[in-house]
Amino acid sequence: MLTAIVFLPAAAAGALLCVPRAAGRRVFLLAWAAVSAAVLALTVALWLGYDHGGGIQYETNARWIPSAGIGYHIGVDGLSLPLLALTAVLFPACALYALRETRRVREFAALFLFLETTCLGLFASLDLILFFVFFDLSIVGMYFVIAGWGHPGAARAAQKFFLYTFSGSLALLLGFIGLYLAATPHTFDIVALAEENPLAGRSGYGALVLLAIGLGLAVKTPTVPFHTWLPPAHTEAPAAGSAILAGVLLKMGTYGFLRIAMPLLPGSWRTYAAVFVVVGVVSVLYGALVALAQTDFKRMIAYTSVNHMGYILLALGAAAALGEDTVAARRLAVTGATYQMVSHGLLTGALFLLAGVLHERGRTYAMGAYSGVAARAPVFAALTGVAVFASLGLPGFSGFIAEFQILAGSLGPRPVATALAVLGILLTAALLVRALQRIFLGPLRLPDAPGTPRPFRDLRAHEAAAIVPLLALAVVLGVFPRFVLDVIEPFSRGVLELVAR
Repeated sequence: MLTAIVFLPAAAAGALLCVPRAAGRRVFLLAWAAVSAAVLALTVALWLGYDHGGGIQYETNARWIPSAGIGYHIGVDGLSLPLLALTAVLFPACALYALRETRRVREFAALFLFLETTCLGLFASLDLILFFVFFDLSIVGMYFVIAGWGHPGAARAAQKFFLYTFSGSLALLLGFIGLYLAATPHTFDIVALAEENPLAGRSGYGALVLLAIGLGLAVKTPTVPFHTWLPPAHTEAPAAGSAILAGVLLKMGTYGFLRIAMPLLPGSWRTYAAVFVVVGVVSVLYGALVALAQTDFKRMIAYTSVNHMGYILLALGAAAALGEDTVAARRLAVTGATYQMVSHGLLTGALFLLAGVLHERGRTYAMGAYSGVAARAPVFAALTGVAVFASLGLPGFSGFIAEFQILAGSLGPRPVATALAVLGILLTAALLVRALQRIFLGPLRLPDAPGTPRPFRDLRAHEAAAIVPLLALAVVLGVFPRFVLDVIEPFSRGVLELVAR
């Protein structure tokens, strides 16, 4: 069943490319939406059949390249299942949002279906090379989305995105090879490597492997100072591409820290945890301060992603502080980091789709070009307000549950770093509320078309159908978090046991 979920979108993408363009754009867009909806339905069935007791389930382990220790090994646990579900939710939302797309629609739909397979495959992978294959293919897919359907500066932004993230993937591959060579027998299997802990007692070797893997994942996350590819990629990408890039692809980096760096390199992670804590706090504060200085709405949202990913890295670094008195706190930090991945995916996905609505109406992201938009588009204003308040961690939304767990879990092991990170919440609140006031309140001002104000209409039905479910889920996860926490918490206990070895 898991294999069917992973490869159904890619199979559908191949089928769409065989259909003549003369079939009409609606055929391709509705096919994309239908396939993504089918993946979502299968993922819900997967979740309902999942045993909350923990451990890897729905596992498939087949020979692939046995001479090199590479297998087709997939499965889900309390880390991968929530991220599979997040992926399965965001892609149909983007398909609905894109129903008015008119440019090379067949290729656009096929690319997003291909991207969905790369995301699902990576979160299900339990082999390092399989992980790497999906990791690299996601870079290729997003490169073509940005370059082919982005704004006028898209070609340069796509090139920067590709070179940065592909360089990170090469560093990641070097780290994987280092793990493979240290294992006896040689293997890329993540489960086998976690059981063996091949770098135990090899501090120098372990440090080099962690450096390579950490660099690769830091670029993808991204953290300061490896974040500079992110703002131009987001600014120039189409709205659906930005939603997937921020909502799903950035999580590949933080997922890699939890799936690979922490359990496979426990000694090195404990030794250098302070470095990750510092990088996390710097990312929190730098991302918020630079976002505060932006005049471009979409670019501002991009920098808040750097800020939110910093909280996750802070929590994972704090989780390495051993001691009987910190066990509960460290478990809370890991659980909060995983919850933050899901929460951020939903909320920032919604924000980027809302930014796309703003640009589609006014042809600019410049916040200074708008004022009083709420008078013309009250539903659009209301949904943006909900997304903004949810993103700054207001109680009743998923962001509050995630950030509370991260800060409560990190405060004991890393009190100074956590206190500094709290400033990031204040800065985020200031910048998001200021953006909300500038665009939606005050006297009406809209970007001018030649001679007359450009018409600004409220949300269309397909746009609301894409955005409302994401925000509704953020409310559900903020009020009833237990059904997700029951899945995550057994994984948190397991990964901390591995880190403590």
